[in-house]
Amino acid sequence: MQVSPSKELSPFIKHYLFLDNKETAIQQLRLFSDGNTGVVFSLKNKLISGFGNYAEKKYLPHSFLYGQLNGFKDIYSDNEISLIIIVFQPHGIHQLLGIPAYEFQDAIITVEDVFGEKASILKEKLSEHNNPARIEILNHFFRTLAAEKVISNYQIINNSLNFIIANKGHFSIKQLVDYTGYTERHLERKFKECVGLNPKKFGNIIRLHHFLKLLKEKADETNLTAICYDTGFADQSHLIKEFKKHTGLTPTAYLHSTGKLTNNLIKTFSGSSL
Repeated sequence: MQVSPSKELSPFIKHYLFLDNKETAIQQLRLFSDGNTGVVFSLKNKLISGFGNYAEKKYLPHSFLYGQLNGFKDIYSDNEISLIIIVFQPHGIHQLLGIPAYEFQDAIITVEDVFGEKASILKEKLSEHNNPARIEILNHFFRTLAAEKVISNYQIINNSLNFIIANKGHFSIKQLVDYTGYTERHLERKFKECVGLNPKKFGNIIRLHHFLKLLKEKADETNLTAICYDTGFADQSHLIKEFKKHTGLTPTAYLHSTGKLTNNLIKTFSGSSL
């Protein structure tokens, strides 16, 4: 279930996700970038980050923040799960915390290290209530957090993000420079500080997800090459290379996957990248 935050939080938070799965067999979940950072609360059982010697399980924290991803991460579940995911706007976590977003890049960090002891209290409250009450608990927590911060002027970033998203990630740096009036170096510095990626890398992710949208909506007679050109990829081999870099899957494997939990989280299995 996907739920929007309260209106005043929309500059910081894109949406809340509530995911429940009663399977107890080992499942492999693949997380890949959608241009946003997020916080995950695992209310029932810990997720597994991987396996060591003799299949020893390495567990993730019950609650963690993930930053912008360079590629994809495989995580695992071996029990029933109940997840709450707060998906931030591309620069939302920087606005709320004031911490440079590049410090979270490609990282998974326990929420207490980010939000302090109040994160543990938040998780306890979420565990005690059902989804309707949880939404208000989350809204209250982040409203309080936003009220404690002096929000800086993010006009450069807001305008740049709007431009990139409106162009579905298909743009040149020169076009962005001309649109904003700022130098490439200044834009790159601000993006790394606020978003965690440079403008071109962020644009590539937006373009990839536009491709995914068209792929899922395509008519049976529409071929991959047509969608490839519509989304600004030079050719099909370039598209497949970029797609596998971000997801570990070919477009065809992704399309036929039955385990799409969210736009950037799917159930997969070892060997699914072939």
